[in-house]
Amino acid sequence: MTEQSFTVFPAIDLRDGKVVRLEQGDPNRQTIYSDDPAAFAQKWRSAGAAWLHIINLSGAFGEDETANMDALKKIVSTGLKVEFGGGVRSLETIEKLLAFGVDRIFLGTIAIQQPQLLQQAVSIFGDQKIAGDIGAKDGKVVIKGWQESLPLSVADAGKLFVDAGVRWCVLTDVSRDGVGKGVNIDSALGLQNQTGLRVVASGGVASIEEVKKARLAGLAGIIIGRALYTGQINLKDCITV
Repeated sequence: MTEQSFTVFPAIDLRDGKVVRLEQGDPNRQTIYSDDPAAFAQKWRSAGAAWLHIINLSGAFGEDETANMDALKKIVSTGLKVEFGGGVRSLETIEKLLAFGVDRIFLGTIAIQQPQLLQQAVSIFGDQKIAGDIGAKDGKVVIKGWQESLPLSVADAGKLFVDAGVRWCVLTDVSRDGVGKGVNIDSALGLQNQTGLRVVASGGVASIEEVKKARLAGLAGIIIGRALYTGQINLKDCITV
């Protein structure tokens, strides 16, 4: 992904080795779509995807994150570029994931709670391998699988990332995630303009028109989850447009 390119990221959320989607990040409002994540990766590759956005929900919720490592390895073996996050808490884990063939790690909870570790990660692995991840609800940052709210604004979190050397950031509007309410492009663009980060918008994408709008706004990309799995958006058409 070059500095000024726009990327459409199909999302694969992993929990207990299965492809799932949650509504508004709620672990109790889960839909299981498949027990074969690599098959979905191949499907998105056939539709023209170059990147996948993989979330390890088991790790984010503090469950058994090792349950998803075999699935991750199979996804990486498809040849798609992969960015991965969820429950990544140490430099050792980052190193292991990169050794698996993951192309970029996005850090959320640990980046907010231990910005010095984020800075170390960027210094060691480079700003193309380490990205920031912000979950937001009502303008405030949420962490630990979006289950805990902090008195920290999205802009302040973005500035913290910039200070650590981060150049890329995912911003998810949690209240819209998994419910198809429409992605919050204005919030993502505001973060990008305030901080200089290259921001990827996430949460609630409902139409190809929103993808067009995000690209024309100058965002770095957009992440699409539920709308692909329900057939609301056709990925091939989306990428072609």
